[in-house]
Amino acid sequence: MASEISPKASVSPNAKIGDGCKIYPFAYIEDDVVIGDNCIIYPYVSILNGTRMGNGNKIHQGTVIAALPQDFEFHGEPSACILGNNNTIRENVVINRATHSDGQTVIGDKNFLMEGVHISHDTKISDYCVFGYGTKIAGNCEIHRNVIFSTGVIENAGTRVGECAMLQAGTTFSKDVPPYAIFGGNPLKYGGVNTTLGRLLGADDKVLKHIANAYRLLFRGQTSAFDATLQIKQQVPDGPQIRKIVDFLSTTKAGIVTKLS
Repeated sequence: MASEISPKASVSPNAKIGDGCKIYPFAYIEDDVVIGDNCIIYPYVSILNGTRMGNGNKIHQGTVIAALPQDFEFHGEPSACILGNNNTIRENVVINRATHSDGQTVIGDKNFLMEGVHISHDTKISDYCVFGYGTKIAGNCEIHRNVIFSTGVIENAGTRVGECAMLQAGTTFSKDVPPYAIFGGNPLKYGGVNTTLGRLLGADDKVLKHIANAYRLLFRGQTSAFDATLQIKQQVPDGPQIRKIVDFLSTTKAGIVTKLS
């Protein structure tokens, strides 16, 4: 099915537009852009050079995709901003492309970015994440699957968030947030296991109890994160979720929130 492109949209003849797309008046699309099939581009959206977009995305008014990186190391080189499939990006979102030509800013599949979200250069986001109103993600961050950011969360540069974590409204953090748990407050504090999302994704009560025990060792114990990781490996029954927690803790570079690394 042919795409429907308004004559009032500014679309470069060099841009590659897939089938079944709808591009509304006053959208702006530059030369080095690839858009997949069945995407909807609403009015006043800017899709800039370096964008590689998959299928079924909905980009709402005022959003800028592949904006120039806000990084003093950026000197104008071409770079990429990659979006997967079936993402919903609401009004006034800004996503920066990578700083250097060998880097990428990546948004995976089926993410929901609410109004006013900013995703900075070279950040990698997996699938099924939700970003609440006004959330700001700094450069070089890593966000795993099924993460929920509430309103006004600020993630500082070079940090990671593990899968199925939830960040409560108004929180700011500068260290890694481990998976399957809820965090809130300033400074950020552990608020328990994310049981609701865990159950939705198939974790039974026994698995949730094991996760809670792991985090009791990490956050309630009088030891370092390194020693707590060893205790988790020794004392908590093995399973996919526990292995992911141990791997996340073992590979931190920024340190773990609320604990010394």
